[in-house]
Amino acid sequence: MATPLTGSQLLAALRAEGLVVHEVRDWRRHNRNTKGPWGPMHGVVVHHTATEGTDASVDVCYDGRPDLPGPLCHGVIDKAGEVHLVGNGRANHAGLGDRNVLQAVIDEEELPKDELADTDGNRHFYGFECINLGDGQDPWPEPQLLAVERASAAICRAHGWGERSVIGHLEWQPGKIDPLGFTMDALRARIAARLSRPPEGPASPDAQGRPDGTGDGTGPPGDSAGGDAGSGAGAGGGGGGDDARTPPAPPMPQHPPYEPFPGAEFFRSGARSPVLAAMAQRLVAEGCDHYRHGPAPEWNEAHRKSYASWQRKLGFHGKDADGVPGRVTWDRLHVPNTRAAGDA
Repeated sequence: MATPLTGSQLLAALRAEGLVVHEVRDWRRHNRNTKGPWGPMHGVVVHHTATEGTDASVDVCYDGRPDLPGPLCHGVIDKAGEVHLVGNGRANHAGLGDRNVLQAVIDEEELPKDELADTDGNRHFYGFECINLGDGQDPWPEPQLLAVERASAAICRAHGWGERSVIGHLEWQPGKIDPLGFTMDALRARIAARLSRPPEGPASPDAQGRPDGTGDGTGPPGDSAGGDAGSGAGAGGGGGGDDARTPPAPPMPQHPPYEPFPGAEFFRSGARSPVLAAMAQRLVAEGCDHYRHGPAPEWNEAHRKSYASWQRKLGFHGKDADGVPGRVTWDRLHVPNTRAAGDA
């Protein structure tokens, strides 16, 4: 489960992945949120427009059609590999799809055949429309394919998802054929390779949010408080006289506010502890949620997948994002001390 990215976070994430991004009209406030819920987010759906020409395609995706109001996606990817943002919020792009496919996306597992149209995809998926006639003849230039890869990876990176969170419209809704001209398995392989390394470049100076595109304030509090603590100490040292009385240090709490790192060996099959339930609650709060039945105090695969999302969200890759907690990511998660709560 993940909270939708804000417009600024989305823009920063895309630019951090090295994309050229155009902001179209009032895209930040252009959505269908009055017609249905938006979120929690679970993945990305890739489409083709069945149109040609950049300006005309962008306009129809922003404005919609007589039978389908816009926005028809969140971003349009043109033949040159540039992204045009047309919506921010619920958009008319995924439609009704298969609930079993959605569950596989959430679990980041192999997709089943899409046979049902019983689940609202506009609520749970970001959508990118790629300009292509969709006739099997219109070529897909490499800059465009690279942009599809980058845009998908940008959102996955921002949410801590893996490549299996990216699907094609044809994998979601029965009867759909898009995108036609490349395979989603090939695209997912490219996304996986990209996610195994850091993003290519920082967001442009006017982009909002953190350079890594998350922009969600999940960095450790010490990053922002460190400067204040340093200046405060300096003021105290220079302003007090020689006879200034040093105030007594406050008593240390019986337990630290956050759970100390218990060691990697703690996270093994069969382990059971309230620490695991507290960890899971923090992961859910950070949008790294792969739990079907809610957090449990036993170490299981849902814990591992959720923690791997947290590791990826912090910028770790490969073996460093295998879902087994390490000290650095644990300390940044700020798991409440399960004993300290009872001392209050």
